[in-house]
Amino acid sequence: MSELTLVSCPSCQTPNRVPTQKLSNHPVCGRCRELLFQGKAADLSMTQFDKFIKVSDTPIVVDFWASWCGPCKMMAPVFEQAAKQLEPHLRFVKVNTEVEQALAARFSIRSIPTLIVIKNGKELARQAGAMDASSLQNWLKQFI
Repeated sequence: MSELTLVSCPSCQTPNRVPTQKLSNHPVCGRCRELLFQGKAADLSMTQFDKFIKVSDTPIVVDFWASWCGPCKMMAPVFEQAAKQLEPHLRFVKVNTEVEQALAARFSIRSIPTLIVIKNGKELARQAGAMDASSLQNWLKQFI
């Protein structure tokens, strides 16, 4: 019997059981039929975020950002590039701290951008400040 990995859908946040060996085969959500790995960060509200992180077996990289933040704007394409390259080994999520202030407070976000890696609902690591592509990739490789 093959090992299954729980993957939350970025579109409807439904948990999906996917055979681990088929994660790279472009699996789709059993409910909404959208791709489970879209090669980009999902922009989530607090309700969506909680559903998304609660059941995921895959580490989730969360970018806490704001539209007025210069370093956040510089980091955005680097974060998207990492999502394209590192999915399905990692999941990528963006949280706008201006819109989701309660979520930012819950994670004690003091500066932005702040990246947090979460697995099984628990924080594994945190990095404040913008990073270039190679620094981000090197930091994230420890969670794969």
